[in-house]
Amino acid sequence: MRQQFEKLEGKRVLVTGGAGFIGSNLSETLLKLGAKVTCLDNFATGHKRNLDEIKANPNFNLIEGDIRDLSTCQKAAAGQDYILHQAALGSVPRSINDPITSNDVNISGFLNMLVAARDAEVIRFVYAASSSTYGDSESLPKVEDKIGKPLSPYAITKYVNELYADIFQKNYGLDTIGLRYFNVFGRKQDPNGAYAAVIPKFVIQLMKHESPVINGDGTYSRDFTYIDNVVQMNLLAITTENESALNQVYNTAVGDRTNLVQLTSLLKENLAKYDSEIANIEVKHGPNRVGDIPHSLASIEKAKTLLGYDPHYKIDRGVKEAVKWYWNNL
Repeated sequence: MRQQFEKLEGKRVLVTGGAGFIGSNLSETLLKLGAKVTCLDNFATGHKRNLDEIKANPNFNLIEGDIRDLSTCQKAAAGQDYILHQAALGSVPRSINDPITSNDVNISGFLNMLVAARDAEVIRFVYAASSSTYGDSESLPKVEDKIGKPLSPYAITKYVNELYADIFQKNYGLDTIGLRYFNVFGRKQDPNGAYAAVIPKFVIQLMKHESPVINGDGTYSRDFTYIDNVVQMNLLAITTENESALNQVYNTAVGDRTNLVQLTSLLKENLAKYDSEIANIEVKHGPNRVGDIPHSLASIEKAKTLLGYDPHYKIDRGVKEAVKWYWNNL
């Protein structure tokens, strides 16, 4: 696999949302592989601090701009070999509170990037899709070709992305791959703000000796996916030479699920290694969130078969690494 990734040396890769959680991790890895990386970000949710370790790299270029502006997208895409499109407004609750902005960024911005990719004649356009696309489908595990009706504006935007990507391949010959992310977590994920993901939010609360609040009774479960698995999937997607793997969508997960009670216990257990008092912090419960699905579990057989995906980080190892990073960096 490492040998496959070495072909990225000298290649030009645009990472939209490159100052965000996932984008910054992708940018770092690509630079280590010898790629020339351009980051496009408007810092709405990304942070300049995420680029501290790479901003001085001569192979790194930062464009501060918004994907809602077509000319900015075209400027960023010009001369690129590949595009890893990570820029989006995430969060189901955010989209419910402000569906118009989520639509503008996630659909209009996505369409701008597809047009820019087409015009720049990039080799491949890989984009962040979402497990929210499965909507009200109750079947487990989630298999790529069986989805339900969306349960939030965010879910609608991510499904529309898949439809647009398919149309651009059929009408313009632009090769795309969509990666349906399942609850990604890990280093550099922002623990602050109203829409912080559950793992970094709970970690920072426990570090402050505050009681985390679980939505519902804690039996809702997720396929929590450590960032290094996601980086691997993105690299596989832009380097695969398997023609059958192109113009597809893939679950990006580990194929296992953990409920919120189990997750909180795991976080407390790992944090208690640094601060023993955390083991005794009480966990509280609140109402279920609107738009949340009860359970999420991915089948990763398609990714294994067509891309050679081999996730190395299960939940235990991922949480251990994430907690270590937060403890040393916050």
